[in-house]
Amino acid sequence: MKVSAKFTLAISLLLITLNFVNVAAAQTTSPINLIAGVGGPITAVGSWANYSALNLIPGAGQFGVASANTVLYMGFTGGTSAVVSNMVIYKTARGGSKITSVTPVKRGGISNPVINISSSSTCPQPLSVTNPCIVRLDPVVLSLSPLFDYYFVVYFANNAANQSMSGATGTYKTSLSGWYIAADETHLKVGQSIPAGNAGTGPFFLMYVMSN
Repeated sequence: MKVSAKFTLAISLLLITLNFVNVAAAQTTSPINLIAGVGGPITAVGSWANYSALNLIPGAGQFGVASANTVLYMGFTGGTSAVVSNMVIYKTARGGSKITSVTPVKRGGISNPVINISSSSTCPQPLSVTNPCIVRLDPVVLSLSPLFDYYFVVYFANNAANQSMSGATGTYKTSLSGWYIAADETHLKVGQSIPAGNAGTGPFFLMYVMSN
């Protein structure tokens, strides 16, 4: 009887320990790059009032890492606040332009956040190209596939704050690319095509695409 009780207690302790280890491992999972992000010097691009930044996450450049979530990181280099009107991810066939799905992107649970980039609790101060602010957006329940291309599009409201706000862009060690359009391009529907715009080499605002 005593042996049975000790055995039961040992099994219970083992299960508790294993559960604790699994929870701790889940909580300490490090973010993994799903595609090469900006890895070198960045530059500032300003005056974003009434502009959409379009960023291509190409299937050809993806690492093929399996992740249920996709987490985007935006970079800022100056200003007081970024007033976002909307953010989405468009999905297309690899090398194609016709939209096959639209996924909302949020920060703090909303797709139209006001990001206080002049606050030291949000960004390191003072902001510059050598001291940029990297803002993590909410995880998107979206598993990227190398068979498809994805476009992260963010539209900034037409106001004074966005006129004086500057975003980060860079070309070194990244597979991301981007361009911009003076219009709201975040409300396109399935079946419509990704619009062309002012040419750019590196991404605009989008610095990293990660698993967490």
